[in-house]
Amino acid sequence: MTDADEIRDELVEEVDRSGFGAHGLHVLAGDSVAAHRWTADEPEEIHSVAKAVSVLAAGIAQDEGLISLDAPVVEYVPEFSPGSGVGEITLRHLLSMSSGIDLPWSATMMTDWPDLAREFLSRPSRGRVFQYSNASTYTAMTVLSARIGDIPAYLETRLFSPLGLGGLDWQRCANGRILAGEGISLRTEEMARLGRLIRDRGEWRGERLVSSEIIDAMHSDWVVAGSNPAYDRYALSGWSGPGRTWRVHGAYGQMIIFHDRAVVTVSAADHFGADAFASFVAEALER
Repeated sequence: MTDADEIRDELVEEVDRSGFGAHGLHVLAGDSVAAHRWTADEPEEIHSVAKAVSVLAAGIAQDEGLISLDAPVVEYVPEFSPGSGVGEITLRHLLSMSSGIDLPWSATMMTDWPDLAREFLSRPSRGRVFQYSNASTYTAMTVLSARIGDIPAYLETRLFSPLGLGGLDWQRCANGRILAGEGISLRTEEMARLGRLIRDRGEWRGERLVSSEIIDAMHSDWVVAGSNPAYDRYALSGWSGPGRTWRVHGAYGQMIIFHDRAVVTVSAADHFGADAFASFVAEALER
């Protein structure tokens, strides 16, 4: 029995014991792989795990010299009318939710304004203050698209096809832009390919798809996000914790959890049970 098999069996037992609403599980431990399903193997919305894809897009564009994560975003969208203090905001700030712009998440944010990105950048910045909002990722990808064009088309040969995800459909808002912070549907194993790429610091089957620096920034240079355990520090799409793990975490329990050379990928439909299961995963990986 491999390490991945042992971890999988322990996690399956916990799901069955706790009633956590898992749909699929994928474990990568070193070079060993194990998986389990509770429901049919179908693509599911990965919610905020898509934020990691947005970070990868920005990283690839920076690798190609098309943008800098640390340049003021107003340089890329000079036609926008920035609010007070917005001239200092960078893509790194937007992707780490630390722009200091107040526009919290709402279910209707994509339709409340003619252009959510323009609305976001027109508001004043309070400095490097954390606020978790899809508007921040959406604005980052709007800025990026001003430099690279359509983002899924840009990523097709650079990321999606190498990962075996060619033709991936990313949901769009009414004005044709990708939702950015959500809107991608993947099978559990497909989401796990993102986890392997991230674990291997941007390399996929011997080919470098994105620089290691952007991967490392997904779980370093933490921004203080609050005081709740496992939600107190955020980086470029990554949350610190639980324990010594870090994770990308989407609504309803879509998670990729990292610990050294182990990666646990979960598809689920259990928003309120996800944190407890993530804690159990962390304990299992840290043993």
